[in-house]
Amino acid sequence: MSDAIKHECGIALIRLKKPLSYYKEKYGTAFYGVNKMYLMMEKQHNRGQDGAGFASIKLDMAPGQRYISRQRSTEQQPIQDIFAQINGRINEVMTANPDRKDDVEWQKSNVPYLGEVLMGHVRYGTFGKNSVESVHPFLRQNNWMHRNLIVAGNFNMTNVSTLFNKLVSLGQHPKEHADTITVMEKIGHFLDDEVAKLYKKLKKEGYNKQQASPQIAERLKVEKILKRASKDWDGGYAMVGLLGHGDAFVLRDPAGIRPAYYYEDDEVAVVASERPVIQTAFNVDFDDVKELDPGSALIVKKNGKLSIKKVLESLTRKACSFERIYFSRGSDAEIYQERKLLGRLLMPEVLKSIDHDTKNTVFSFIPNTAETSFYGLVEAAQDELNKQKGEELLASKEDLDKETVERILSRKLRTEKIAIKDAKLRTFITEDSSRDDLVAHVYDVTYGVIQPEDKLVIIDDSIVRGTTLKKSIIKMMARLNPKKIIVVSSAPQIRYPDCYGIDMAKLEDFIAFRAAIALLKENGKEAVISEVYEKCKAQVDLKDKDVQNFVKEIYDPFTDQEISSKISELLSDETVKPEVEIIYQTVENLHKACPKNLGDWYFTGDYPTNGGNRVVNRAFINYMEGNSARAY
Repeated sequence: MSDAIKHECGIALIRLKKPLSYYKEKYGTAFYGVNKMYLMMEKQHNRGQDGAGFASIKLDMAPGQRYISRQRSTEQQPIQDIFAQINGRINEVMTANPDRKDDVEWQKSNVPYLGEVLMGHVRYGTFGKNSVESVHPFLRQNNWMHRNLIVAGNFNMTNVSTLFNKLVSLGQHPKEHADTITVMEKIGHFLDDEVAKLYKKLKKEGYNKQQASPQIAERLKVEKILKRASKDWDGGYAMVGLLGHGDAFVLRDPAGIRPAYYYEDDEVAVVASERPVIQTAFNVDFDDVKELDPGSALIVKKNGKLSIKKVLESLTRKACSFERIYFSRGSDAEIYQERKLLGRLLMPEVLKSIDHDTKNTVFSFIPNTAETSFYGLVEAAQDELNKQKGEELLASKEDLDKETVERILSRKLRTEKIAIKDAKLRTFITEDSSRDDLVAHVYDVTYGVIQPEDKLVIIDDSIVRGTTLKKSIIKMMARLNPKKIIVVSSAPQIRYPDCYGIDMAKLEDFIAFRAAIALLKENGKEAVISEVYEKCKAQVDLKDKDVQNFVKEIYDPFTDQEISSKISELLSDETVKPEVEIIYQTVENLHKACPKNLGDWYFTGDYPTNGGNRVVNRAFINYMEGNSARAY
């Protein structure tokens, strides 16, 4: 999307099922798992650039030997930084012991990070500080191997305060008021409880403390711990966890908001946030990679056995549609086709806007992530052009000659690379007027391809704030002097905050919200604003299940087209001479293009969990009171 918006976190899990010597013999290196984790994390770099983390566990290590390794970074290239440090440590040990280069057992005991269970995470910050202490994975340490817990995830909880207070009521003292710490401590509490119960039972069976340890590892029911820990969670999550003795799990939220995919064969069990990551890293087919069901946990026990356990009762499936529109890599076979269809479905409205005049219309896209939707739009435009050619041939059938036929058939669709982002340009000046002038030049335009009679159609993934459009793109497009500029969004109008993992938290940031507020004021309906404010405040002390989304009433008096027209006004000013029109995807067409990902709360206000309604109302209260705090 043209607006700067942070992405989503990404998770990765690798469980090597064979001894490390197997990978050394077959693939030439005992560091097979580390290498694959690097590849999986790099292939998910699109999901988060604020930081990255890695953790590994070595199975069956003797007491006194280190079996957990972790590395985190917030450097500009965090993944590369992590693995540079890992490789540095590995090379340091191996250089000092060149005679051990083929001794895998010695390497496992003496080389850090060389484990059978590996976790990776790429992060973007929606909650908490962007410091290395806020980077996943998080580690909860204990001298009992089973009670060591490592957690990382792609998630946001809407009820962090409630969860925090419940931990306090259990007698805990959480070190931070953040969802990751709170969730980890909740799992840790029930892990401790379950281990204690198992030990008590084993003691009755005659086991001493040392003998009980392997029995606990074998008998520990991870799904039971997760069921107890997640009972009160409200949010979207795909969470990966490792236990010190070697069990691993991935838990997905009951509405399937956050994505998780897995693959298993006799060598590995793998989980990632995106399907093509697994396909690429392990060279497997589309159908070999499965989606983890909502409310389910994938559990890999220490013995390598994988199972899928139902942990939470599934809600109506509301998988995030933004995954399909923008966040996930477009190399996924399904996502690629869905994005093309999103572009194609916009064509009827585009044709109305250009009066079916394909001859004097130039089609382009911005930014590069909109390219796939652009292909779909162009295919639909080409169909329209072919239809026009056929009608012209039929109309001219009495006077057809070779020259006329060639003239009609030679007409081509006009597609151009109009805007190019100048990645090197930095807006270092803070004084507003000067800074805005620099922002206007973030994109370069291609001169000489637009004529005064031309209409220019630009497709974008989505329009969130509209800031880049107004200050840069539209102004730059206007320099080409087209007759009309039509900006097309492959996503519907973003009207409501997301509270499940995307950094879209404040209502006033949304151009659609600002347009609706402006329309209310212009049409003498300003009272609606204060009425909604009072209704939102009246629900502050209600339970989540009783809270309604009253912010919908801000939009109710107007049609989608009326709001789009107002957005068109807000995104242009007196310096822009061409007519500007903004066209949005409809929610109906979004669902048609992405039938498996029907999560649309940011467009419709229909939140998949009760906590979402509380968040949107709190966001409106914050807006009215001039409070810049996050609504969750």
